[in-house]
Amino acid sequence: MANKYLYLIAFILACEMAGVIGSVFTSESVSTWYLTIEKPDFNPPSWVFAPVWTTLYALMGISAYLVFISGKKESFFALAVFGLQLFLNTLWSFAFFGLQSPFLGLIIIVLLWCAILGTIYTFFKISRKAAYLLVPYILWVSFAMVLNYSIWMLN
Repeated sequence: MANKYLYLIAFILACEMAGVIGSVFTSESVSTWYLTIEKPDFNPPSWVFAPVWTTLYALMGISAYLVFISGKKESFFALAVFGLQLFLNTLWSFAFFGLQSPFLGLIIIVLLWCAILGTIYTFFKISRKAAYLLVPYILWVSFAMVLNYSIWMLN
């Protein structure tokens, strides 16, 4: 039983680490470049992003854990798709904030959205709970994609 909790913690920490890596690219630009660009009226205040992403990464970790412990043969492929979307998630931060490129960010966030949808699809076959835990994530990334597109159009 203790191993299950260690795996759960490991999955959550792995996802949170993706957020930490992404924040390396984000933190400097948020207080400089991001302040100077045009943003749409529906742009959330900066303080919203950290708690939302921290929660989403935790849900992602729990979701991946549920697939991992399922013991189903499809789990390896599903977790590979999950790994791809996690990589694209971090890559988006690098492109949008690190390279200060809303256009490149838009390309990557579209790919990210598709990878999240693929993850939900593959997870659903293994664990419906795992798939449902990713719904807030795809909804937030859908919003972020619209926001990214709007920033690209305004600048």
